[in-house]
Amino acid sequence: MPRPAGNTRLKAARQHAGYASQQALADAMTAAAPLLGLGNMQISARQIRRWESASPPWPRADHQRLLVHVLQLPVDQLGFTPPWESSDGPAPARPNANAPAIPGNGATLPLPKANAAVQPATVGADFAAINGALRRLYFSVQPVQLHPAVVEHTKLGTQLLAETTGVPRTILATALAESLLLVGRIEFFDLRQPEDADASYVRALQAAGEADDPLLGAAILAHAAFIPGWDGRRDEAAERMRAARTYARRGTAPAEFLAWLDAVEAECETRCGHPREALRLIAHAEHVLTESTGQPAPEWFNWFSPLSLASFKGDTQLKAGQPAQAKTTLLGVLDAIGETNAKQRAVILGDLAAVEVAQKNPEAACAYAEQALDQLAVTWYATGMDRVHDVRRTLQPWAETECVRCLDDRLYGWQTTLSALQR
Repeated sequence: MPRPAGNTRLKAARQHAGYASQQALADAMTAAAPLLGLGNMQISARQIRRWESASPPWPRADHQRLLVHVLQLPVDQLGFTPPWESSDGPAPARPNANAPAIPGNGATLPLPKANAAVQPATVGADFAAINGALRRLYFSVQPVQLHPAVVEHTKLGTQLLAETTGVPRTILATALAESLLLVGRIEFFDLRQPEDADASYVRALQAAGEADDPLLGAAILAHAAFIPGWDGRRDEAAERMRAARTYARRGTAPAEFLAWLDAVEAECETRCGHPREALRLIAHAEHVLTESTGQPAPEWFNWFSPLSLASFKGDTQLKAGQPAQAKTTLLGVLDAIGETNAKQRAVILGDLAAVEVAQKNPEAACAYAEQALDQLAVTWYATGMDRVHDVRRTLQPWAETECVRCLDDRLYGWQTTLSALQR
């Protein structure tokens, strides 16, 4: 039997551009990534081979940018079929048939255009009402349970965009952007899936652009800055933060939002080894909060407060070599937060354990770490568990003590170990 021809359009474009092999095109795309602000991406010959196959997958947004840049042709001329179209062309224009089929994680799709206002004028508000419930559930529901529900919600919202026009479409696009932002937050902070989160943030930014909501765009970009920031890629994080601040200016951000931007940048600076700069940013955020005019923050902005800022500050003080100040700050946060935010409580307990290690108090450190594990057993939070693991690594000099062995028994018990592997 003859071998399938594969994606001849991409192969022809590659050869026409002077790339005789799939590896040559992969190398050219890898080299172009930093020029387009995409960081040090690595494109493999295997990826090119998949795109030149008989059934090429739809490229991610950043891969599309690279292909267009290197081959100087639009994506729709490179042999790719968008997932919301059949191989013979667009799907028929009827309700639910012309909307894109959204895959699970990691894919970025252009938003569908509306052919007709099939849905009632209330569709955007109805979709947004569900967002409110999901937003509140985030703080207590297990992420492995909540994540699929929110992803399905975004699928519905994306499909409804194809059936909505005018003001209802704008309202729906705003709500879809918020929902995609929540997906990204769960993927990054709760499930430790940064690549999936990055793709979700791109889709969220697309929806925010459709709604022309610069403040929501700023929130998405700042969340996206966490990804390179936590990976030590300072320049890339700074670039995303500059974009976030630019969008925030367009959206007349309230003081709380501007303070949060400072806190995000401070977290990135701390992770990149610049805690002193981070403390400067936190001090500026505290000053911004004192000058608040009372302008209300959007409903979706529910992840930040002065207590959150204090939590950032305590962690940064510790990394800046100020354990005594960090302990005072974190104890104040722990007392004020009570039982209202289970996920944040686990992080604070982990940070207090780290403070005790810095002050060479292994028994107190283990006590706080075990409290964090108690909290994580109720509400899982990958960021909180990361704190506990970091503490255990620093406790290695006391590995033979009874308190550390007891912590190990908790940390590596059957249920805890299985839960960590499953998540």
